[in-house]
Amino acid sequence: MLIFVGWIIVCVAMLGGFVYSGGHPASLFVVGEYAIILGIFIGYIVASSSMPVLKRMLSSVLQVLKGSPYTQKRYIELIQAIYQVLVLARENGVIGLEEHLLNPKQSSIFTRYPSFLNDYHAVHFLQDTFRPLLDGKAKPEELSRSVEMQLDNFFAMHSQPTAVLTKASDALPAIGIVAAVLGIVITMGSIAGDKMEIGEHVAHALVGTFLGLLLSYGFTQPLINRIETMHEEEISYLAVIGRMVVSYALGSPPMAAAETGRLTIPVQHQPSCESMEAQLKSTTSS
Repeated sequence: MLIFVGWIIVCVAMLGGFVYSGGHPASLFVVGEYAIILGIFIGYIVASSSMPVLKRMLSSVLQVLKGSPYTQKRYIELIQAIYQVLVLARENGVIGLEEHLLNPKQSSIFTRYPSFLNDYHAVHFLQDTFRPLLDGKAKPEELSRSVEMQLDNFFAMHSQPTAVLTKASDALPAIGIVAAVLGIVITMGSIAGDKMEIGEHVAHALVGTFLGLLLSYGFTQPLINRIETMHEEEISYLAVIGRMVVSYALGSPPMAAAETGRLTIPVQHQPSCESMEAQLKSTTSS
């Protein structure tokens, strides 16, 4: 995972430079300062969030630490699944899709693509996108607006946890100052002591400022950037579904709708047109 590689580089650069300059690593590990800063940071996040936001935040952090699930293979499997659905709709009409859309876990199409079937948001997004076509209540233009509105809602939902994390990360340097001030209070209480004791207290206080800056710029902000990237990939994943269905509703054949989906895939995961077409032809022939 590149995020761990990045964090290791941050730690090695910081500790390496500190030791090279004559510092002692043990002097940076002041339990009281860590407890103050991490406690206030976590409290800030809890106080700023609702329970659903906290759950989404925790889920996003854990997913980033495991690695983004949105690979080229996953996008290709998604297009294959939707392509088969559109081929079936072209042959039997959208009414022939009801058994697949209402009970996706029993669908002979979707069970071939567990990466899609196990994605709760993607399955429900597909169901919600197709529902107006099944009911015959929406024109293609209205369906397109509905899809974009759903994507905007997903974006807003994902923006809430990262907004809280961003503000908490921005507050970390100030939280570090709080810890440093508390350290100075302790120092002033020992002002009558010897110089070595006073120097040790001052050093402990400065660790608070150092830790707030390090956690903000070296750890939480890279984490937030990775979460935002992963959320953008999820929006793109859902957009593939919506734009393929809209393209079909506007009259495009399934292969042309699949090409619309391919062009929606982020560039770094996007397969070539020839490769995608070969994958789809092998799907229908198997």
